[in-house]
Amino acid sequence: MTHKPLLSILLVCLFFLVAGCKDPAHTDATKQTLPAAEVRVLTVTSHAAPRQNEVSGAVEAIQRATIGAKISGAVEELPVTVGSTVKKGALLVKINAGEFPARLSQAETRLAQAQRNYEREKRLLEKDASTRETVKTLEDAYRVAEAGVREARSILGYTMITAPFAGIISQKMINAGDLTTPGMSLLVLENIDRLQVVAAAPEGLALKTKKGDTLVVNVPAAEFSRTGTVTEISPAADTASRTSLVKIRIDTDAGLRPGQFARVAFPGAADVKTFLVPETALSHFGQMERVFVAHNGTVQLRLVRSGVNLEGMVEILTGLNPGEQVVVEGGERLVDGQPVRIVP
Repeated sequence: MTHKPLLSILLVCLFFLVAGCKDPAHTDATKQTLPAAEVRVLTVTSHAAPRQNEVSGAVEAIQRATIGAKISGAVEELPVTVGSTVKKGALLVKINAGEFPARLSQAETRLAQAQRNYEREKRLLEKDASTRETVKTLEDAYRVAEAGVREARSILGYTMITAPFAGIISQKMINAGDLTTPGMSLLVLENIDRLQVVAAAPEGLALKTKKGDTLVVNVPAAEFSRTGTVTEISPAADTASRTSLVKIRIDTDAGLRPGQFARVAFPGAADVKTFLVPETALSHFGQMERVFVAHNGTVQLRLVRSGVNLEGMVEILTGLNPGEQVVVEGGERLVDGQPVRIVP
């Protein structure tokens, strides 16, 4: 009776040992039963490509304005929120400043009084009942009163803040009821229809870059990879980082937003040998990049590391050797070791 539990444990261990010994054979048999997949391949050859130096940057709007207050007062109306699309001239903020309408009323009253005095004295001068000096003094007073009205109207206009151009509200630093002060930032307005990438390039690369040059820009979050045109290069380098700001204009794309991380590829000093494969040959599994290589009627899974994208081709930095055949079509459902039939 006491030996039965021990016997049961030995039988279970023997079962797992036998099963473990059969796993490789079972795996090979499974691979042999997989159907042969039809694939197209490309023989890997080295190409001369310019050495690339990648610099990090950010997507920014070309038109961007920080809307500020010019007077003190409480925010009475705030009809916009973050993400609101506004047209040029649309109301953004209304500030309640009751003293400014009163000042305008006073200025208009002074103007009306100065106008009456000036016109009366002109009529008296026509009858030789006044002097030219008196008329000139009243005319000057009338002009000063006119300027006072214009000034009061201009200050009153500061209570109604409108959009200087069409765009989208990207930041909001106030709420209705908050008190504003002169120079205080209220909103940020950006025109996302015109975008650029701003990168801090090392001074050595900035000196070799000219206005009008084309550079490859990658925005990983939006899967964006295109060339852009250099529009501005800062003439002075930052003393702390030894970098210069370079602005690259890019085509507007629905997937791009201001603030997104970007990489800019600057050309290096000399050409290097590299491998280029079509984008269809590269697949991703999590953070890993992989391709399938055809060899002796089967495919082998190969982990690689990619570089820049060049017009539908991907630079492969490591993982491939010259002369190998990379699967470029038909590799969507391949598994390692599966038989394949290469078609032209």
